[in-house]
Amino acid sequence: MGKKVAEPKGRKVTLKMAKAAVKLTVDGKRRLDLSNMGIASFPKCLLQLSDVEELDLSRNLLRKLPETLTHFANLRWLDLHSNQLESLPHAIGRLQGLRTLNLSNNRLSPAGLPPELGLLAGLRSLNLGLNRLDAVPPFLSALRELRELGLFSNQLSQGPSFLRLLPKLTKVNLADNPLPPASPPPLDTIRRVEGLYLVRGDGLCHLCQQRCQHQRQRLDSWASGKTPDQRWPLFTGLLLSPNSVARQDQEIWR
Repeated sequence: MGKKVAEPKGRKVTLKMAKAAVKLTVDGKRRLDLSNMGIASFPKCLLQLSDVEELDLSRNLLRKLPETLTHFANLRWLDLHSNQLESLPHAIGRLQGLRTLNLSNNRLSPAGLPPELGLLAGLRSLNLGLNRLDAVPPFLSALRELRELGLFSNQLSQGPSFLRLLPKLTKVNLADNPLPPASPPPLDTIRRVEGLYLVRGDGLCHLCQQRCQHQRQRLDSWASGKTPDQRWPLFTGLLLSPNSVARQDQEIWR
């Protein structure tokens, strides 16, 4: 039998050290910052500071988290990026006040994400980038308050289909995944430029084509030195009124 690989001992954190690491944020939240301290196991003494709203354990050597994480009932912000986590405890689903969860740069696979993660009904930002995800568990579709989702630098061969079910999602990062190239958008004769609709001539009805031709004749007449009709504004060749509503607006502009 081979030798068992010894786990790193890491730095020991005392209650005195932890209390000294509690700071107030600009918005008055109590943040316990133990980032980049070489911690290899979750310090038990932190349970005596479980009333903090923010906990930063990023850039350490953590491989797992205890189920006692449920003691942090007031937690709104949890940063665990750049550790060695391979799984999350089921207890994470009980942190109902959590709004931001950063799990990037760990060793998480789909099997390491418990279904209880989908119980975080108020979660707004979830970062799972730089992990080992070849699929995204569908229970994340229950995160109806989610605004931002980081999935960059994983092993995803296709984007999660449930993203369209998240009504408040505004930012998704899927960069650096082996995704197939995106299909080009369908061609359309109408495109928006600076708040105005521009339309090609062959996309107009017969009446609009006549109006456009009449307008072009007036422009050509003006360019040849003849007196222009001052009621007509100077356009640049593309019709700005593809429908009757826009034509009424042009009358107001004039």
